[in-house]
This record gives sequence, C-alpha cells and structure tokens, in this order.
Amino acid sequence: MRDPESQLRQCCRGRVCFVALGSTDAGDDAFGILLARKLAAGAETGSEWRVLVAGVGPERCLSLLTQRTFDNVVFLDAAEIGAAPGSVALLNAEEMNSRNPQVSTHRISLGLLAKMVEGSGPTKAWLLAAQPESLRRGAALSEPVAQAVELVHQLLARTSEEVPC
Repeated sequence: MRDPESQLRQCCRGRVCFVALGSTDAGDDAFGILLARKLAAGAETGSEWRVLVAGVGPERCLSLLTQRTFDNVVFLDAAEIGAAPGSVALLNAEEMNSRNPQVSTHRISLGLLAKMVEGSGPTKAWLLAAQPESLRRGAALSEPVAQAVELVHQLLARTSEEVPC
C-alpha cells in the first residue's frame, strides 16, 4: 500500500460499508471474510461503519449499496494485484474496473459492481485487496495473508480513532 493510513483514512470517512467477499473454504479467499469478522467484533466499528458479509455473491447486497446511504463502500477481497502474497492494495472504482472489467470469480465483476455503486449517487467504491498465495479449495489461509488480515485490522482500528464517524 502507498501510505496505507492516509489512503484508508480517505475511504473510511463518513458512513462506510465494508463488504466482505470470498470463501473460507478456498485458502486465501477468506481474507475479506476474516477481516470483516474482526471489524464486526471490534470496538473500531463506529456507529457509521457497517460490515456486511456477501461471500461469493456480492450482487445480493446491490440494493442496499445503491440506496445512497453510504459515503464509501469498501469491498474486502483477495484479488490478483500483481504483488507478493499478503501484499495489500487499495483501489478506487476506476482501478477496479480496469483490473476487473468483466471476468471475476464472483457472479458479477467488482468493476461493474463499483460502477453501479458510484452511478447511483455520491457514494465512492473501493477495493481493499490482499494478494493471495493460494485460492485452492480446501487449502488453509497462508501465513502472508493471515498477517495481512492483522495488519489491515490494526490500520483500520487506528484510522477509526482518528476519523470522526
């Protein structure tokens, strides 16, 4: 991440919805879900932060995400970012669309989903992604991605302390 705390601070302002994507049965694909569980259990989820677990079907949340009730929607997912396993990147909607225009492991691409979220009003869409080591079904979470879950959780906790909700 380039200056991760300032980037996270930008996407964590106002009413924020974290949307966890992935599957806990496919190794590092559990990144988003495990991070969401930590956020939901922690005190850092301020009154204007909402955490949803969409799993492999983010389109189920589309109606809620396009109702103009959030300032920022942050998708949490394991994704190919062209980096070492466990590396983390924060992508805006344009970057998501250029990397994931149509092809996706989800029923709807994240790029298209981001366009739909942003097209409905002032909401900004983001992807907080971790580079997976393995997405093999039945594989355990890799150590680099487990460390990424902890690191991002700590950064979000610090960010929530500094940013008024």
